[in-house]
Amino acid sequence: MSHLRSITMKGFKSFPQRTKLEFAPGVGVVVGPNGSGKSNVTDAVLWALGEQSPLAVRGQTMQDVIFAGGHGLKSSRAAEVEVVVDNSDGVLDSEFSELSIMRRLDRSGEGEYRLNGARCRLVDVIEALSDTGLGKEAHSIVSQGRVETIIHSRPRDRRLLIEEAAGLGKHRKRRRRAELKLGRAEENLSRSLDVEREARSRLRPLKRQA
Repeated sequence: MSHLRSITMKGFKSFPQRTKLEFAPGVGVVVGPNGSGKSNVTDAVLWALGEQSPLAVRGQTMQDVIFAGGHGLKSSRAAEVEVVVDNSDGVLDSEFSELSIMRRLDRSGEGEYRLNGARCRLVDVIEALSDTGLGKEAHSIVSQGRVETIIHSRPRDRRLLIEEAAGLGKHRKRRRRAELKLGRAEENLSRSLDVEREARSRLRPLKRQA
């Protein structure tokens, strides 16, 4: 069964040093006193999976996720979070039994994403998480006020959320790609037929001359 296998944070918010949390299948609980960084763990997951709004991870700018220093430690040069998801049942659109998603951001604003160690684009991360309930509009991560926001959202937005939960979006994307390929094949066939007709029209006078 697919599940969150681990989260590794370094330089992210209240985690200046490399910190790894591992999870087994089933229910996992992160406990601790107020101010110990529990909410930052959720922020780290959202951020690694492609969240683009600083407000969604409780910041004013995206650089606010980088450890600012404190408790005798210097500020970090960059924030880095890696999320590893178990994919043994093939829920994710990947050939691998697990999917590693890493995001890094330095203070200059330069950032990068990696899928299983290979550098990629944000759109690749979004595509890999399509219809899984993870990512920016995740229905698997419910923050305070999220339920109320969904209830009061537009019907179209609720419908899109339900479709993602049902896995319809992935099939629509695949159908769209298949339709585009079919359209290109039909165009190529039409051009080939035009070339054939043109060749035949030129060949007829040559046959008469022969």
